[in-house]
Amino acid sequence: MIDTTTSVGKGILQLYKKFDHIYITGYIQPQFQVAQEKGAHSFSGGDFAPNSNSRFTIRRGRLRFDYAHMNPRDQISLYFVFQFDGSERGVFIRDFWGRVFENKWQLFQLTTGMFARPFGYEVNLGSADRESLERGRMSQTLMKVERDLGAMVSFEPRRPDHPLHYLKVDAGFFNGQGLNATQEYDSFKDFIARASWKPYPLSKFLFISGGLSYFNGGLFQNTKYTYEMTTDGAGKLFVVDSADGNFGRKAPRKYYGADMQLKWKHPYGATELRLEYWRGTQTASASTTETPPTLLTEPYYVRKFDGAFAYLLQNIVNSQHQLGIKFDWYDPNTEVKGAEIGQNGNNINATNIKYTTVSVGYNYSINENVRLMLWYDFVRNENTSLAGYTGDVKDNVFTTRLQFRF
Repeated sequence: MIDTTTSVGKGILQLYKKFDHIYITGYIQPQFQVAQEKGAHSFSGGDFAPNSNSRFTIRRGRLRFDYAHMNPRDQISLYFVFQFDGSERGVFIRDFWGRVFENKWQLFQLTTGMFARPFGYEVNLGSADRESLERGRMSQTLMKVERDLGAMVSFEPRRPDHPLHYLKVDAGFFNGQGLNATQEYDSFKDFIARASWKPYPLSKFLFISGGLSYFNGGLFQNTKYTYEMTTDGAGKLFVVDSADGNFGRKAPRKYYGADMQLKWKHPYGATELRLEYWRGTQTASASTTETPPTLLTEPYYVRKFDGAFAYLLQNIVNSQHQLGIKFDWYDPNTEVKGAEIGQNGNNINATNIKYTTVSVGYNYSINENVRLMLWYDFVRNENTSLAGYTGDVKDNVFTTRLQFRF
């Protein structure tokens, strides 16, 4: 069974019926934004320029080519995808992958190339399909640009009479640096796996789905200095481990995720609730918790993290009009809280601050090709002992976007 809840799945289903076909799609997302202050740091399309609190941008401009040879009478079927992203910032590769379907049992697939990591629900929800403007802060930090180079095996029964036709399992190995790196800089690979249950009817109008995700990766430690959290008589602080044996070891990156989606269809359209939670260990640097695109020459910092995303989506009047509330948080260091950050020179800087974002919005699907999106992000940081972060930073953002799609 092909997962028709995603744009990729819908495209595959259409192509499967035609055997050989080239399918061209794309979209553009011009938008206007206003931030609370000039130079605001933002996860809603990137930071504002130092002297600006308003801007026109093209958030994404995608052109995608799909080719399929999907004759079920052949031993295998083939599927290829090439996707590019263009904006005022330049032109970038987004997807370059191929997939092989075996047709004897119609159970297994092999995907290799550059494609989305199989972790979580939000990461794999396409930007043209997603109801909110952006993925959450945690997604953007830990899974920046969502994609990586690797190979993945999938178990996904395509026959509707198969007893496990609602189940999909993806498991693969990836370089680890994502699209931010020009080449693989160590021999360690990330293992990522996700088991998901496709929308299952609890009744004629109520559907439930969900999944569990696992990520086990690491970085080549290019220095002997590793900072980890501890507690002494003065409170919480980072302490350095400078053992010679640290050099060359595998610095840990381990994530665990769980998600659930509940959808109720009604005369107005649908009501949908989505919940997703991640936690784990991330190794990065003092200044960021993003996975480094190049080998670090500075000390490594190991932090425990957690975060979540929650969506409540409600059609009003009819399916063209939708209201949305999204809540997400990202705590990059769960071992330290509030005033403990920056206290008494404990070497705990702004990288460790927890952020919570509540986004409220309205989407109007004018037709199948054009959608208007109006969203406001209320961004809240925890109050700390650091200068500039003793109160809430003014970084709320309003966005109006018009998405064109073909």
